[in-house]
Amino acid sequence: MPSKTVIAKYSANGDEFEIFVDSALAYEFITGKLTNPMAPLQVEEVFKDANKGERQNQEKIRKTFGTDDISKIAEIILKKGNVPITTEQKAKLAEDKRKQIVSIIARNSIDPRTSAPHTAQRIENAMNEAKVSIDPFKSANDQVESILKKIEIIIPIKFANVRIEVQIGPQYANRCYGTLKQYGIKNEKWLSDGSFSATLEFPAGLQTEFFDKINSMTSGTAITKRIEEGKK
Repeated sequence: MPSKTVIAKYSANGDEFEIFVDSALAYEFITGKLTNPMAPLQVEEVFKDANKGERQNQEKIRKTFGTDDISKIAEIILKKGNVPITTEQKAKLAEDKRKQIVSIIARNSIDPRTSAPHTAQRIENAMNEAKVSIDPFKSANDQVESILKKIEIIIPIKFANVRIEVQIGPQYANRCYGTLKQYGIKNEKWLSDGSFSATLEFPAGLQTEFFDKINSMTSGTAITKRIEEGKK
């Protein structure tokens, strides 16, 4: 990919903050392939008008970013500002954000009529029907709430946690303990025969994944029961 210097811009409180960055490296940082925000930076200065070489006031920089550290400032501008990228890069970034959003909603949501999780495909179909637009520069988490409001017109959906009570026999208890911890153990009890019981709480959209995993690990012998559900 050919590289060139572009101006990344960030606006706050009516002020402009601009930095010169390498376009290819900036894209790699935005997509997570590059972790050092200094790498794309071409000049270690923050400008009010980069084209004119007019530097931004230091007091305004500190007030806006809470720091003088050029590395932290560059990171904020690159992650939250407007970075010129190609049409192809923008489309790829938007598609990646779309996948992240679908994953977040699928992980946390259920159909309130049945308390069953929604599949990722059902959520994606609803997003398509609602003509959801993805902002490639805005984080996936920051877009979830507004998108949820749009697709709840298409499908019944809500975010919820689920509480599951699980009992595992002695022959599988130790093997399953680490997996159970990943789902959020609220309380646990080891019995004298080596069996194990616990109450878990996790995002409701993970129910199918959880039951499949525990049944596989215990050859279908685990006893599970949903005991409570509440809004997140």
